[in-house]
Parts: sequence; C-alpha cells; structure tokens
Amino acid sequence: MNDNYAPADLTNIPTQYTFNKSKIYKIHDEVWPHLKDLMNDAQDDNLSILVVSAFRSFGEQAVLKGAYTVSYGAGTANQFSADQGYSEHQLGTTVDFTNPTVADSFSGFAQSKEYKWLLANAYKYGFVLSYHQGNSYYQFEPWHWRFVGRDLAKDLHKDGKNFYDLTQREIDEYVVNLFD
Repeated sequence: MNDNYAPADLTNIPTQYTFNKSKIYKIHDEVWPHLKDLMNDAQDDNLSILVVSAFRSFGEQAVLKGAYTVSYGAGTANQFSADQGYSEHQLGTTVDFTNPTVADSFSGFAQSKEYKWLLANAYKYGFVLSYHQGNSYYQFEPWHWRFVGRDLAKDLHKDGKNFYDLTQREIDEYVVNLFD
C-alpha cells in the first residue's frame, strides 16, 4: 500500500475494549460489529480480551519499524515487523489482542485462556490468526488477528488451513465483495 492509503471508513474502538485507555484505536467500520461481538462473547465467557493495536498508518508503521531496527537490528526486526506499506494493520482490518496480565508485552499470550478461546472461536466472527507457529513470514504472533470475513474464516477453520496457505485467486473469491 502506498504512503497515503487508509481505509475511507474507520471507526474508533471504544475504550472499554482497549488496553491503553488514553490511546485512540481505529478499525474498519464494517469490521467493528464483528470485533465487538467477539469481544463481548469472550467477556460473557469470563475472559478479558483487549485491543492493544489496530489500524496503523504508513507513517506510524515506518516509525515503529525504524525503532525496532535501531533496537534489534534489521535482521531481527524483519522477523517480526513488516515494512511500512506491507503491514496488515494498514488495512484497518487487523488487531493485536492482549489481556490484563500480559498487558502490552505480549509475553505469555500464547499460554493464556484468551488465546485458547480465540483459537476455538475467532473464526466464527470472521477473524483468523495471521502468523501461526511455523509460518514462513514472521515469528509466531498469537496476538495478531486479521478479519477476513466469516465465510473465509469458517472454511479455513474447517479445512485446517491458514490465510497465507491460499493463493491470491482463492482469497479473491471471498474478499472481492467483502465490504460491498
């Protein structure tokens, strides 16, 4: 995506659903109802799933990637952070989740009840785990979930596949009219 791309319709995620109450997180308008349902249903199951990251602009991703590169070196940063213009967050359809215990460190999220619940249920709301263990793109990110629509998410879950196992042609069959 170019440096000017941002979804036309972004909505603020209410702070009751976010980890950092002083920060404004945004998500695509048409993703919000699905995200809200997911988080409310998790809460009904006595879990606390909170958004710790959502839409990021090209510029925000550039700053974040630059900081990671300075801190960890380019080789290591490239294992867990996309370059600006290549981040799923810029689509406005991706969130990073946490819980009050893990907070914004992400450390231990893979062992949390919230993560286990997401694995068993997120597809029902149209969300898939982007970077599973053993993927060839980035390190395992149990907190990083992308909205792909209910039909695609359910089919991926049923078939035991991951989003990036599909070809672009297969993906297009599902997402070409996703927000029409």
